[in-house]
Amino acid sequence: MTDATKRPPLRIGLTGGIASGKSVVAEFFAELGVPVIDTDVIARELVAPGQPALDEIRERFGDETIDADGNLDRAAMRRVVFADENARFDLEAILHPRIGAETRRQAAAAGGAYQLIVVPLLVGSPLLRFVDRVLAVDCDEETQIRRLMERDTETIEQARRILEAQVTGDERRAIADDVIDNNASIDSLRSRVRTLDRYYQFLAERQDRRESSPENS
Repeated sequence: MTDATKRPPLRIGLTGGIASGKSVVAEFFAELGVPVIDTDVIARELVAPGQPALDEIRERFGDETIDADGNLDRAAMRRVVFADENARFDLEAILHPRIGAETRRQAAAAGGAYQLIVVPLLVGSPLLRFVDRVLAVDCDEETQIRRLMERDTETIEQARRILEAQVTGDERRAIADDVIDNNASIDSLRSRVRTLDRYYQFLAERQDRRESSPENS
């Protein structure tokens, strides 16, 4: 296949609930040489001091969402948006168009036989139409709560509110072509990623890129 006729990279949208293990899965794919475009990383860059998005956030939500060093106070922002659905919608209106544009820009430059595009909120996102396949990472709710308590939240009530504000595992699975159940060991997770890597390399050369995964049938 010549450069002129080479097919564009297969785009895999990686999604999953908060604290489901998406970052670990993405890291394992990156270790295999797969280009990874993470919308959470893009979002953090977009709200760096001096960026227009941070100015809009300050204007909409007030100085209480900005810390003493001029950075976004993520804990304060999280409390606001998970307590008020309209506030969450407003934040998404500020960030999502910018995230989408930068994701597409990075994907165009990344190359590779296939790419992993990490989008936690892929259900209902315009980026769902951008990817060729969807890989969902899931785990049981108690595991999510334990991980949230360890890293992000102060109380179990806050952790449960965060989970309740997200789409359900069933909704994520409904859009998924492939699923990783992240309730087992780290070695099992790494093995599953290696299996999917071989499968995606195979699919990248095929005409039908959305055929069913053998492990999901």
